[in-house]
Amino acid sequence: MAVATHNTALKGAPVTGLASLIEAAKTRFARYRIYRQTVNELSELSNRELADLGLHRSMIRRLAQQAAEDHVAR
Repeated sequence: MAVATHNTALKGAPVTGLASLIEAAKTRFARYRIYRQTVNELSELSNRELADLGLHRSMIRRLAQQAAEDHVAR
């Protein structure tokens, strides 16, 4: 009986590992999409428009990274 239980546990392990791998990939892709969208939208703004928002062009990547992390964390 112990052998059957052991085999059952081993059969379930790869599925759980695969599911978590797929979830991690989905999360990374969602974070990347938000990051790219934010970078693209902020990059389209002029320096004057960015200044009106209190931003500088050098801040775009960092802000996009924060936005992606915050969005996926929800």
